[in-house]
Amino acid sequence: MRLTHSPRIELLLLLLLAALMVGAGIGLRQPSNVDEERFLGVALEMLQNGNWLIPHRAAEIYPDKPPLFMWTIALFTRLTGAPNLALFLPALIAGVVTTACLYDLGKRLWNRRIGVIAALLFLATYQTYSVLRAGQIDGFLCLWIMLGLYGMVRHLLLGPAWGWFYVACAAMGFGIISKGVGFLPVLMLIPYAYAVRKGWSGVVRMPGQGRAWWLGLGVALAAIAVWLLPLVLYVTLYGDEASRAYVSEILLRQTAQRYANAWHHQEPFWYFFLKVIPKYWLPLVLALPWLVPAWRRQLSKHDGRVLVLLGWVVLVLLFFTLSSGKRKLYIFPALPGLVLVMAPLVPWLLRRWFAQRPRARKVFIGLAVFWFAAWFARGFIEPIKEHLNVRQALMAEVAGMTQGAELMLTHWREGQWLFARQPIVHFGMDAAHQTQKAADWLRSNPTAFALIQADELAQCFKPDKARKVDDHSAGEWFLVQAEADNGQCHERSASVPFRFAWQLPHL
Repeated sequence: MRLTHSPRIELLLLLLLAALMVGAGIGLRQPSNVDEERFLGVALEMLQNGNWLIPHRAAEIYPDKPPLFMWTIALFTRLTGAPNLALFLPALIAGVVTTACLYDLGKRLWNRRIGVIAALLFLATYQTYSVLRAGQIDGFLCLWIMLGLYGMVRHLLLGPAWGWFYVACAAMGFGIISKGVGFLPVLMLIPYAYAVRKGWSGVVRMPGQGRAWWLGLGVALAAIAVWLLPLVLYVTLYGDEASRAYVSEILLRQTAQRYANAWHHQEPFWYFFLKVIPKYWLPLVLALPWLVPAWRRQLSKHDGRVLVLLGWVVLVLLFFTLSSGKRKLYIFPALPGLVLVMAPLVPWLLRRWFAQRPRARKVFIGLAVFWFAAWFARGFIEPIKEHLNVRQALMAEVAGMTQGAELMLTHWREGQWLFARQPIVHFGMDAAHQTQKAADWLRSNPTAFALIQADELAQCFKPDKARKVDDHSAGEWFLVQAEADNGQCHERSASVPFRFAWQLPHL
């Protein structure tokens, strides 16, 4: 691969390719799953209620994630006036920044050609589109992981560069208040320390710098304090029981406890290696039979660059493997490190595969072009194929049938709140006995309606007095009023319902 352009033109072309591949169809997309609906709704509710420290979901505190991602969506919504666009912009920016960082690190660690290859490998991987085209935290987390990785590599392998080390520490801090695992780049210090101790080449030794190293922890804590310090002060001075419970939930249960004893997405230890990597790290995994022996040879030569990068990838995979809770997107942070350590071997692989097979080389190039073109086209096809969100259609139908009257939601999902076109009432997303509570509430609110699932309707209501909502593939739902009460349900708990209404049209 001969490079005839200047490094600046190379970088601009790669950034353009990243923007086109990740951003294809971005103006046509809308929230299409509960994660996207949740994060967009929380961000819009922040804009409406002005509470930036404690996220809310239909007036109920949302305790699962720190707020930085939602802040970013709210900011882009304010700047663009288009929530459906704002939801996907953080991941698009992360994809462009990651591409730039991989190119620059490849160029500095090896040469310009390796930088180009590293960026292209990242953009060619299936999981890149699976994560970065979604409006989810993991795409945004990629930004902070990559900045952390970039700063650590500049310092540990190309340094000393204390400024970049502190950038990495700040990025990890912001990553933590995006999603708790934002600290992952610090794991790079483990293989780095081993390489320094054993005298491996390619790593920078920095003896007698203990104070400078510890300052990095202070920088990370300062980044975390951007949110945590105002939160603690607010809860201490003005907090109620719910806000104090939120602090405990977000700092303890949703971090260490969730990692050690996950209550969702439980999978066996081999899940990533047998069900995720073979599919989501295509086409990279196809080269592993040649790459593993090559890495072994590089490690036998004590190449510290390979040890630090490959060791970090292994540690990230091990970290997520040890947790009982696993989702396919969890291991995405390891991908930039993997492509960076793969890139130097690609020219050797291509020569080995195609030196005596010029026709096969042309087929390979054709397949690569088709692969990129197919992902670009998919960005426009998917929004058209998905069409209208089923929960959006459901809530539009409900608003028409109830003429905008107050609506009690039971066993609801994020999209029902996000797309609500009328005032809604609920007792909490995970509350017990929701149908019974709805029946009791309707007795005091005879002009209101409740939305009840089909399998719970007969418990508290007369089916012949319920109105079925047209099927939008969002489950089978019925609308009822107080007149449909069968008198069998009497919920005497002292639960106070949450009330919420969007003040302005937003979607």
